[in-house]
Amino acid sequence: NQLQTIGIAAANTWGLFLLVLLLGYGLVEIPRSHWNGAKRGYLLMKTYFKAAKLMTEKADAEENLEDIMEEVCKVSESIKYNHPLRKCVDTILKKCPTEYQERMGRNMDDYEDFDERQNSYPSEKSLAKLHKQVIYSVQRHRRTQVQWQMLLEQAFYLEDVAKNESSATRQFVHTFHSQEPENKIIQYFYTPTVEWYWECLLRPWFYRVLAVVLATFSVIVVWSECTFFSTKPVLSLFAVFIQLAEKTYNYIYIEMACFLTIFFLSICVYSTVFRIRVFNYYYLASHHQTDAYSLLFSGMLFCRLTPPLCLNFLGLTHMDATISHKNTQPTAYTSIMGSMRVLSFIADGFYIYYPMLVVILCIATYFSLGTRCLNLLGFQQFMGDSEMTSDLIDEGKELIRREKRKRQRQEEGENRRREWKERYGNRDDSTRNRAVHTDQKESSFSETNANRSLSKYTRSNDRTERDRIELLQDAEPLDFNADSVNDDPLESDSGRYQPGGRYLSMSRSKI
Repeated sequence: NQLQTIGIAAANTWGLFLLVLLLGYGLVEIPRSHWNGAKRGYLLMKTYFKAAKLMTEKADAEENLEDIMEEVCKVSESIKYNHPLRKCVDTILKKCPTEYQERMGRNMDDYEDFDERQNSYPSEKSLAKLHKQVIYSVQRHRRTQVQWQMLLEQAFYLEDVAKNESSATRQFVHTFHSQEPENKIIQYFYTPTVEWYWECLLRPWFYRVLAVVLATFSVIVVWSECTFFSTKPVLSLFAVFIQLAEKTYNYIYIEMACFLTIFFLSICVYSTVFRIRVFNYYYLASHHQTDAYSLLFSGMLFCRLTPPLCLNFLGLTHMDATISHKNTQPTAYTSIMGSMRVLSFIADGFYIYYPMLVVILCIATYFSLGTRCLNLLGFQQFMGDSEMTSDLIDEGKELIRREKRKRQRQEEGENRRREWKERYGNRDDSTRNRAVHTDQKESSFSETNANRSLSKYTRSNDRTERDRIELLQDAEPLDFNADSVNDDPLESDSGRYQPGGRYLSMSRSKI
């Protein structure tokens, strides 16, 4: 009957092992990150460092995408339209970027038939592998591009803050205007003066106060993790707060205390999951750039961490009967998940003493022992006293400066085109209308001349035709004794032309 409880205990044991590792890192790193958030110079140097590392990853992603696209192009050229595997190639082409699809479409000759005797074609298994590589390379390239743009915005913002700190007008001036339209209500209240006071004066102090509050919570959690097994006297501060509220039946206070405790523990644990990078393959990226495998890995990790987190909270507040050793009404968690008393060596040993290791993990995180070990192994980490860190900061600073000049040139070009259009737009329109009117007059005049010349050439062509008819007829010699001679006998309306081809004189000669 207790088989389900044994399985749940094993899962919670594994989850508690991960929970303490992640909790020890978050309890120190979260307050320290907010304290460093008040240091503009520190944040700017770290942003330069990230830019240098991200540029390397970005260049690697672009080269990988180029190599994969070349292979796809070769496969697309070899497999023609009437090949049985052409539908598989079309599926791969749909996953490629638009510019590569257009380039491959121009170089593809579908009118050629395939010949199985002469050419060797890839198998369906190799096409499936190529399809997987295309999806991964395209997603990686897009992710690095988005991360690079976000990092540029952050670097420009920090540089603007550093410049505006010494501003005499006390108005925040941005180097680049935001591309996204701002809300009019926020723009009305959040004026440049208000923005300067918040960014340059109030925000650093707000981060320092928040860091002190979070550090106080971290100290309370560490103390409670090391003393929650003591029931007489009660040393866990969270248990003390809950028991004091129980005596006065202040349920609102109990709910608020439980909510804040679970909320802080969840932030410390889950924020560490967002920073985990497993061989640069499993990690969560912002702006919806996380791939499906990383989402599944992170979701599985969250599911494993949530039950032991709830169990740890019950232990800190002495609501678990295993810790308090009281015959109280079981909680909803205990009624569903079962009691740990079934396995005594876990309930009385690992479950109680293992959370004390959080103290060692907090000390290691405070002195950045993990960062130093990764740096020695060749993984570049941000360390202020390292020569490699200084080189990467200088490289990132130059990259940010180059991108800044590039964006400034683009904005200057757009401003010049906008000013030219505003200044000469009406004149260009009147000139264009005048040119159109002149063209219409010229076209009508040319049409008139053309009609005149056409009529002239038509009459001359008719006369030439009549001369040709006259030469072809069997004409009789003219009578020179006639009273008058018609220049054009064919144009005579008296009907003197006869089918025999003879011309008659106007009157007979008098002898």
